[in-house]
Amino acid sequence: MKSIQYLWREKQGWQTCNPEQEENFVPNVLFVFGSSALLKDKQNIIGIKEKFKNAILFGCTTAGEIVNNSVYYDSIIVNACLFEKTEVKFNQVPINNRVDSFNAGSALASKFDQENLRYIFVLSDGLNVNGSELIRGLQSEFNENIPISGGLAGDGPNFNETFLFSEQGNVESKIITALGFYGDHIKIGNASFGGWDSFGIDRTVTKAIDNVLYEIDGQPALDLYKYFLGEEQSLNLPASGLLFPLSMRNDASARPVVRTVLAVDEASKSMTFAGEIPSGSVVRLMKANLDHLINGAITAANTLQNDYFNDETIDFALLISCVGRKMVLKQIVEEEIEGVSNILGAMINISGFYSYGEIAQFDKNSKCELHNQSMTITAFKELV
Repeated sequence: MKSIQYLWREKQGWQTCNPEQEENFVPNVLFVFGSSALLKDKQNIIGIKEKFKNAILFGCTTAGEIVNNSVYYDSIIVNACLFEKTEVKFNQVPINNRVDSFNAGSALASKFDQENLRYIFVLSDGLNVNGSELIRGLQSEFNENIPISGGLAGDGPNFNETFLFSEQGNVESKIITALGFYGDHIKIGNASFGGWDSFGIDRTVTKAIDNVLYEIDGQPALDLYKYFLGEEQSLNLPASGLLFPLSMRNDASARPVVRTVLAVDEASKSMTFAGEIPSGSVVRLMKANLDHLINGAITAANTLQNDYFNDETIDFALLISCVGRKMVLKQIVEEEIEGVSNILGAMINISGFYSYGEIAQFDKNSKCELHNQSMTITAFKELV
């Protein structure tokens, strides 16, 4: 496997990050991530599309772009990859609203021939989906040996509309896309970790429907949440909710996952999350510890390396981290990327984006879930 990275910024235009590898390079997959405003403007990517006409165009809008050890805003990154011995197939389905998430996931999975299928990497609209149900829908069609990872598209701190590249190479909203990797020469692994600190007491979800939370301990969920946030932070919801996610577990023995607010409804006093929060589940508020967040990213990288690759060199890694982490880490956000790079190896190409949700396993022995506020890493190695 070979890869070359390109970066577009308004003042600099297109730049090649590793031009020494560009000669006679013909990629078959382009991973493209960028801000909503830039990707919606067709002129910004027309040159890349013409340069690599036969490559699959796969990607989405973001809340920040990752290239190697750097994080950019209002840029476009293109990761041109050549999978030399691996067949890669692209499929998509529409997603009109959150209640369709399971059926959309099932329909998307059914489009892939499972013979020799080794991995699915999925990108979804970030606002019109219940990520937990999407994963269940995908898994309902696949056998348990086909792993899944990916993420939800972002729209900066705006939460207005997210976009993805369609099969025709156009930028569209309300779709879910996936790449299927086939054959015996591809090795892909994933891992995820957060690093947030829980505080306060355990509270029980007493009313929720799918990913809409109405009551906690018999009280209106939004009122209780605002009480802990305080007046100033409450005025900036849902964006300020990224700084105070919820830890959620279905039972006392379950490993907690993190849930982040996507929208609030003042009339019903409810909050909508990227993934489900079932009635009866236990939640706790969470807050940031900067060192713990950075160490969480390093933990994800170590888990990935130890579970899947040991001393093997990785060809390419896609990082999907949460917009909430970027908002908390601010000017030191690149430290979590550097921590991952130090573990995986400085010579490999690393790319990715900040998202509205991450799809991955905690480790090789856990199930695929929707995460929020985590660092998720998917690494690729093509075997000789």
